[in-house]
Amino acid sequence: MRATYQTTLAERVDLMGRGVHSGTQTRVSLLPAEPNTGIVFVKADTAGKSRRIALSPEAVRNTDFATVLGDENGTLCSTVEHLLATFVGLGIDNVVVEVEGGEVPIFDGSALPFIEAIEAAGLERQEAPRRYLKVLKPVRVSQGRAAGELLPYDAGFRVEIEIDFKHALIGHQRYAATLSPDTFREDLAPARTFGFMSDVAKLWSAGYALGASLENTVCLAEDRVLNPGGLRFADEFVRHKALDAVGDLALAGLPLLGRYHSVCGGHKLNAAIVAALTADRSAWTVVEAPRIRVRRGQAELGVPVAVPAYRAES
Repeated sequence: MRATYQTTLAERVDLMGRGVHSGTQTRVSLLPAEPNTGIVFVKADTAGKSRRIALSPEAVRNTDFATVLGDENGTLCSTVEHLLATFVGLGIDNVVVEVEGGEVPIFDGSALPFIEAIEAAGLERQEAPRRYLKVLKPVRVSQGRAAGELLPYDAGFRVEIEIDFKHALIGHQRYAATLSPDTFREDLAPARTFGFMSDVAKLWSAGYALGASLENTVCLAEDRVLNPGGLRFADEFVRHKALDAVGDLALAGLPLLGRYHSVCGGHKLNAAIVAALTADRSAWTVVEAPRIRVRRGQAELGVPVAVPAYRAES
């Protein structure tokens, strides 16, 4: 469902935890921002000057095992996908993300901790119409056995994700839904990142997954899930891939009106489809949600309003 007004946070949110790849303690602070700010990442460099990066395909520096943002001065922050997915899923338009350390905390490997922290702070509606990037024609990208396409879809933002792993506990899985705050909270946010025991040594030698553990990653042996609590969903793997896709597609810089279908994709494919979309000026346009018009005590809504977790006074 499409929200009519832009939103930001009602107050500052501070998040501290371990990075799944760096293995070090890191911190991000989420600050309320003015209308039309978008999502901006800020980090102080060694000279004490602030580096600011707004979401765009050009801000992507690496997509091997996470989505990494940076600029001509190097990497600014990695593993941003779960946090970005939360902004999209809850309908948050304007936030400044202050980064201390080089990675967003992984917490339990899902988006639930971000939802809990943000909803504890509350959201604030802003007196500015929400803007959307509307897909006007199909855009397709192929990378080996992976393929993705963005298609026009006027009913909101829809994800259709398929995966196919040669592992007995995964195999072929598919998840499809038109995103709403409730759908995001219940279906996607709890799904955790996952990995395979057979890949651990290779990842460690390459400098990845240094902070991974059974507390933040679903770990698969050849025939079983190693986590004591098992899975949260029978198809938790494809749900997590959908969660990642929602976060990665936030790189468009505005909420999407479109349908995303991917097969055997990941961060690299997701980033490539956004880059292909934004590079073709005939494939998209920016539209504004109409303001609410009040007539004799009755509100007429141009589009449905679905913005969650406002404070009572808001």
